[in-house]
Amino acid sequence: MKRLIAAGLALLLLTGLLAACGQKNDAPEETTGLTAEDRTARYAEAINNCGAEAVEYNPPITTPGGDSELIFQTLGVTEEDMSSYAISMSLMNVQAYTIALIMPAEGKAGTVLDAVNGYVEQQQKNFELYLADQYEIAKNAKVETLDDGTIVLVMAENAGDIYTAVTDALK
Repeated sequence: MKRLIAAGLALLLLTGLLAACGQKNDAPEETTGLTAEDRTARYAEAINNCGAEAVEYNPPITTPGGDSELIFQTLGVTEEDMSSYAISMSLMNVQAYTIALIMPAEGKAGTVLDAVNGYVEQQQKNFELYLADQYEIAKNAKVETLDDGTIVLVMAENAGDIYTAVTDALK
């Protein structure tokens, strides 16, 4: 019983400290309180259902627990940089298609965002001189951070439409 009371007081203290530091949670109500596993499942479902042709050409969605090291190296992140993620990426350098939904680990938002933007820039350089259609796809990639902290990367034909569909699916 004492542990339960202590845990409740610790939670109240932590909540008060976060409020005092000016942090707020602008996440939509239905996404708050999700476990990392639940968030990952939502990410994977959103990509699978809304990723259009980008998902057709890519390997299965990478989620925690899989053998993802090559994808992490290509994207420029480590598994420790992310608390939840789902990534669909073309590893063959003939297509620029990538869709990634990443919740950075605590304190890693800048690291993950820099890595994602660096990946987009590298893809643009890779395709600029030899595949004009893929260069256009890479050039029009959309990288945004949602209110809940999710970093969204959509690099595909009709990136804007896919971005809207994926983010709507997360609401």
